[in-house]
Amino acid sequence: MRWRLSPGTVIDGFELQEHLSTGGMAQLWTVSRPDDPVPLVMKIPLLVDGDDPLPIVCFETEQMIMPRLTGPHVPRFVAAGPLDPMPYIVMERIPGQSLKSRLEEVPLDWTEVAGIGAKVAHALHDLHLQHVIHLDVKPSNIMIRETGEVVLIDYGFARHERLPDLLAEEFREPFGTTPYMAPEQVLQDRADPRSDLFALGVMLYFFVSGERPYGTPRGGQIRRRLWRNPVPPRALNPHCPPWLQEVILRCLEVDPADRYATAAQLALDLENPEQVRLTERATRLEKDGGMKTFRRWLKARKAQPLESPNIAGQLSRAPIVLAAVDLSPGSEDLADSLRMMVGRILSIETEARIACVNVLKTSRIAVDILEDEEGRSLHVQRLVQLRHWGASLDIPKERISYSVLEAPDPAAALVDYARHNNVDHIVIGARASSALRRYLGSVSSQVVAEAPCSVTVVRTPKDRRAENG
Repeated sequence: MRWRLSPGTVIDGFELQEHLSTGGMAQLWTVSRPDDPVPLVMKIPLLVDGDDPLPIVCFETEQMIMPRLTGPHVPRFVAAGPLDPMPYIVMERIPGQSLKSRLEEVPLDWTEVAGIGAKVAHALHDLHLQHVIHLDVKPSNIMIRETGEVVLIDYGFARHERLPDLLAEEFREPFGTTPYMAPEQVLQDRADPRSDLFALGVMLYFFVSGERPYGTPRGGQIRRRLWRNPVPPRALNPHCPPWLQEVILRCLEVDPADRYATAAQLALDLENPEQVRLTERATRLEKDGGMKTFRRWLKARKAQPLESPNIAGQLSRAPIVLAAVDLSPGSEDLADSLRMMVGRILSIETEARIACVNVLKTSRIAVDILEDEEGRSLHVQRLVQLRHWGASLDIPKERISYSVLEAPDPAAALVDYARHNNVDHIVIGARASSALRRYLGSVSSQVVAEAPCSVTVVRTPKDRRAENG
């Protein structure tokens, strides 16, 4: 069903009060709950447009990460609703405005820029200690509490090193806000916390100079930051002290190894300028010359997107099992047999990570209908069914993920998913044989032929008897 949201609507005990904003992927409402005096805000993802799964995946990412975050630098998580019937996240409402409200005042006084930078760096260090990389640090995602602490909001693009990285698994492009994206993010590496320090460097540059170091690039233009360095901020604002330029340009180094090792070290320099060791960065007033830029360009030409996310910790050491689940009508018995097989694998591979995948087949030439007659997203419905399928598996929630892929060729989509994510084992169901299936070839046979890993094909007992009979 489609919810009609208006002041006074009650969702799971939360009453909508004021509509704050509608962004590209979600809308925000202030809400209240009986006997809860704390100001609350509800974030509701925009899932009506069925041809774009990104808001769904970002919502699931944020819903996974936020309950695990604690401390003054993150919004306090209150509650969340499932995709069916109404997805939402409720969190504390941070009073005041984000740092985006300061953009009309740039350039700011350098002393204030350094103070803001130090507070953000402290918040990022606390976030990194909780195994999370934000990957979308920018003024609109930074609030300041009345007590002075910075609060980092919006975790739709974030990465938790101990949880599935759904964005990296399901998509083949970099994610973030292009003016603030680190070079390694452009190459689809989402595993380095120093990416957040690069974004903070972009923000400090903007606040002190009034311009963004890389402009607002589009498409392939974002790769230029792999070889082009920005105009030094002191060339745009002579009031910027050399030590602050040193700090900013160090944050903006192309190679993460040349940046600060941690956000804590960055905060230390911003709060103790007399301790900053000055290099040639501090006195630079022009971009690098043509020969140095050309050498970086040659190096950047060899830089390629990562084939898979660099998952650390337990997930990197555990086998990844892809369960290809058929949710089409009439496949219930096959889905049950597949669940039993995955359960057997889990009894042996006790550290396994299960990726439950369903393919929503689309047409190569026709216009796809991605909503049902009642206007509900087919993508969301499939995702709800897939979660229901995996609910009975005996596996911790942080070691199972659910993805609905949209593709005209289901077998190719599964093989590509397996290759991109370093899957160790595919478990896929096969329907009973038929003349048409033998002539055209089945999805399971194509996966067996092309998969880069082991494949287990599952049949129902009824189909096995039919084949033998």
